Amino acid sequence: MSLKPNLFIKSIVLLYFLCFSIISYGQQPNDCVNAVTVCGNSSFSLDVSGIGMQELTGSNTCSSQENNSIWLEVTIANSGTLAFTLTPGSTDINEDYDFFLFGPDVSCGNIGQAIRCSTTNPAAANQGNNLTGMNATSTETSEGPGANGDSFVGDLDVLAGETYFLVIDRPIGNSPFSLDWTGTATFPDNPSNPVLTNPNSTSLPNLNICDALAPFDDAITELDLTTLTQDIINGASDVTVTYHASESDANINASALGDVFNTSGGNQTVFIRIENTTTGCFIINDFEINVTIFSNFNQPTTYEVCDDDADGDDQNGMTTFDFDVKTQEIINGIAGANYNISYYSSLANAETDTAPLPTNYTNTVPTPTDIFVRVEDLDTGCVGFTSFEIIVAAKPIANDVSLIQCDEDGIPEGFTTFNINEAFDTITGSDPNASIMFYLSQTDAENQEDEINADAFENFFNPQIIYARVTNTNTGCVSFSEVSLEVSTTSSNNASLSVCDDDGNEDGFASFNLSDSNAIVLAGAPAGLDLQYYETYIDALVENNPLGTTFTNTVPYNQTIYARVENSNACYGISEIELTVFELPNIETSFETRYCLNFFPDTIVLDAGVINDSPSNYFFDWSTGEDTATIEVNSPGTYTVRVTNTDGCFKDRTITVLPSNIATVTDVEIVDASNNNTITVIVSGEGDYEYALDDINGPYQDSNVFEDVQPGLYTVYIRDRNNCGITEELVSVIGFPKFFTPNDDDKNDFWQVKGINNRFQANSSILIFDRYGKLLKELDPLGVGWDGTYNGAKMPTSDYWFRVKLQDGRTFTSHFSLKR
Repeated sequence: MSLKPNLFIKSIVLLYFLCFSIISYGQQPNDCVNAVTVCGNSSFSLDVSGIGMQELTGSNTCSSQENNSIWLEVTIANSGTLAFTLTPGSTDINEDYDFFLFGPDVSCGNIGQAIRCSTTNPAAANQGNNLTGMNATSTETSEGPGANGDSFVGDLDVLAGETYFLVIDRPIGNSPFSLDWTGTATFPDNPSNPVLTNPNSTSLPNLNICDALAPFDDAITELDLTTLTQDIINGASDVTVTYHASESDANINASALGDVFNTSGGNQTVFIRIENTTTGCFIINDFEINVTIFSNFNQPTTYEVCDDDADGDDQNGMTTFDFDVKTQEIINGIAGANYNISYYSSLANAETDTAPLPTNYTNTVPTPTDIFVRVEDLDTGCVGFTSFEIIVAAKPIANDVSLIQCDEDGIPEGFTTFNINEAFDTITGSDPNASIMFYLSQTDAENQEDEINADAFENFFNPQIIYARVTNTNTGCVSFSEVSLEVSTTSSNNASLSVCDDDGNEDGFASFNLSDSNAIVLAGAPAGLDLQYYETYIDALVENNPLGTTFTNTVPYNQTIYARVENSNACYGISEIELTVFELPNIETSFETRYCLNFFPDTIVLDAGVINDSPSNYFFDWSTGEDTATIEVNSPGTYTVRVTNTDGCFKDRTITVLPSNIATVTDVEIVDASNNNTITVIVSGEGDYEYALDDINGPYQDSNVFEDVQPGLYTVYIRDRNNCGITEELVSVIGFPKFFTPNDDDKNDFWQVKGINNRFQANSSILIFDRYGKLLKELDPLGVGWDGTYNGAKMPTSDYWFRVKLQDGRTFTSHFSLKR
């Protein structure tokens, strides 16, 4: 298809290579034959990379050759001076650019010697910048290499029509450069693109087209740019326009695509070379081609139709499809759609427009089947394809059935309540994708009017016909059937079940095995009947919420449930099943007591632990073999009793009799004659003991250690907490008074070692000395002590010394005070 010029926004493009950085392409302008034509006397920026062929060897007096070069071809339009300033992109003084000028009117391969060149290194020459070029102030025609010169040579007088080659080379560095023409000579003008109106643009608007060339799904189509070419030339005789697949080809005018060509597939950039054939100046424009698969239409959905009997068989999977339905779906919501839509049995037929199917299509093979659609846009010529699946949905199964219900309301008139939904599986053949609604007439079923409550329908005829509308929930296909309702007056037996509340939670709820009542309910009934249990009478009547074999009552202690007996899904009878949960005996199930071994053979009494009731209402079975409410024992151990009530429910009580005993003192450890006298009593025995010092009534303590005890004689009491008795032990704590006051006031009138009596340290030696070591008195350890006299004379207030050798061999020497 042709690319119409009105698809582009008109704008003007600047000469690509004079105004913008040159990007690397297949054939770089680093050889003479690929030199960039300079037009328009404009400043521009360029980069250099590589050398192509080495063409500067021996061609200059500046002792250099190509390192990273670019060739420019300069044709003079108006005479004047040729001068320029080259500025590297980086101001680093080590960034070094050289140049070489050849001409006039030399040719590639025979360029001769450079008439101007500079290879000065700006860092080596200690320049203040790294600029180079030709100007009117310099007089040299060449300079360099290295430190020689200042990077500038003199300008050149040039004449109109002359052509020169300027080679820019970068031996050191990696930045691009910009070049400003500073002379008076001018260059030929650039050609223009009259299609563009924006002087700051080089690109035409994107061209969005659809694939209109078979095959239609590879994004390759024919593009005719003849009209665009004519619009760009605009009647000029010295302008040529060519189209290229790459920017490199456009720059060197290679591999032109032609005005009519096939796109390469998908998105593609086309480069336009517009050249003035007189001056050789050219510009490069570009535009994007976006080739898309035509899809501006709706994807049709699966077309499913229920089987019917138009062909005499509603189960053969054959019916008629109206493709106009799909046509409307495909173009729905697409404004201005001018499409031709046709249908085919294969994609190949659709692509070649062969053997289209009729609008009213009757399938001849089983479905699902794919139908292929060809969509043609009559305005643009674009062609697209799609497909959808046709399916003939089978009608659901709808069997005629009969239901027989019990008449259990006490009035044998033949009217009762039916749960018609119980027949679902029989009617539908257990189809999980079926739903049913029930009606009083076939007309109501077809029109879906006045649906009845099938969960609890009360018949008003016996028998009565109800009509079922069966719908497949996936396809919506519908079938109809009849349900015959009949009422039976047969009956079954009532029964009762009872259990003890022994599940560990005495709350009146327990688990029943309902099958235990089967034999009673079915007694006398014909063989082969089915039995199901329900919590309420209505549930049993309409067969809702059947119970499992194991059921926990929902009403505590007493509840009535119902058993429904059926003969091939026909109700035979509904029975009451009384459930009773008996309470367990109310007893204390565990108890712990003590038996004092020191009281043997006395006995203690153990009881069965009955709470708030007379023991005469229960039966007892002790682990000792006894069957009374209480027993007597005289030994530690574990005793159990099973307490059973008159309902046969029982609980077990465990009594643990632990041993206890009066304490036996095995040792007494005394720390005395110290700053912190202690008594430690070591005992043995089965009891739990506490301790008191010198008072049988206490207070008692848990610790068997008494601390900070004053010297003297004490009785230690050891009491069993289990009331098995008190053990006592006499102990002695030796100590020496610090002073005494013999003034006959009955307080501290004598000095004596404390803690000695006829049981403790009776054979000890006690000697009293004055401060000079004179023996004043030898005391009787069992006597009252020293009265503070010597040979009948009262001794003065002073310190006196003693030396005590106890019966157990310990010896103490210290002093005390006599105060008067």
